[in-house]
Amino acid sequence: MSDVDAHTQAPSESLSRAQALGVLRAAGEATRVRILALLAKGELNVKDLTQILGQSQPRISRHLKLMAEARLIGRFREGSWVFFRLADAGNQSALADAIVASLDRTDPVFARDRARAAAVKKAREEAAQGYFREHAGEWDKIRTLHVADAQVEAAIDEALGPGPFPLLVDLGTGTGRMLELFAPRASRALGFDLNHDMLTYARMKLERAGLAQAQARHGDLYNVPLPDGAADAVILHQVLHFLDEPAAAMAEAARLLKPGGKLLVVDFAPHELEFLREQSAHRRLGFAPDQLKRWLEEAGVKVGRQRDLAPGAGVGADKLTVSLWLGTKPATASAKKTASVEVAA
Repeated sequence: MSDVDAHTQAPSESLSRAQALGVLRAAGEATRVRILALLAKGELNVKDLTQILGQSQPRISRHLKLMAEARLIGRFREGSWVFFRLADAGNQSALADAIVASLDRTDPVFARDRARAAAVKKAREEAAQGYFREHAGEWDKIRTLHVADAQVEAAIDEALGPGPFPLLVDLGTGTGRMLELFAPRASRALGFDLNHDMLTYARMKLERAGLAQAQARHGDLYNVPLPDGAADAVILHQVLHFLDEPAAAMAEAARLLKPGGKLLVVDFAPHELEFLREQSAHRRLGFAPDQLKRWLEEAGVKVGRQRDLAPGAGVGADKLTVSLWLGTKPATASAKKTASVEVAA
């Protein structure tokens, strides 16, 4: 079973007797019950679990393989690592939830596992914070070049609307800020990025915020491991100017949208701040309105609105204008895979 197959499961009416027995057998072992309890609190990889449980990697991998095959847990790959979390779709996940809910939280074994898991996560968070501290100056400097973040985020909030969104996708999620903002109005929120350090930082923030429905995933925004028409909303926030092929990223975002779904693009208007190429790896110095409109329409997205957030009067010429674009995939558009497909962990 591929990673994508393991995450994408059509809903079923019920489990057969054989399926139910298979699921219960997969969970019927002491270490596996401990793993289920840990994964109910958040995603972990094999290395994490070996540290927490004090068991060998082959043994942990064997337990995970059996439970993944029984669809008690979901898996997804991030480079050479594979992360696991409790399944959240299908009737097998209901059994997993029931098993975890029945466990005695005061049991000293489970309490010790939770303490060790907290220590592992703390070490990972400290490493992520160190990376962010080293690079925070880059983001802070760029923030001083445009209107306040609060003003930009208020405009984003108004443009995307209240939802609800069964599945929201953030491409180039970075520190996960868009997931923080919109996960509360989504049943599922997935952010994809190629930078491992950024993903670790994003996961830390999502865990602290208690946003269990939001996940930060390693993934190429030109080739997202989700079926056509899976998403109700897709966000491209301050990412296009880093890309060699922004039109291709726009087309991939449109592919993910179900008919009627919303695509929100936030980036800079054209500017002449050449130092951003050298200091901050910007490939493009903003985007003209007609250019973005053409890319959206070529991707099959109907432009609904466009808004510029310009610096206040009297500021210097070295300030950036933030542009917001909102498009909608026409309701008559067809998808290769139906929008009813569930995307599981």
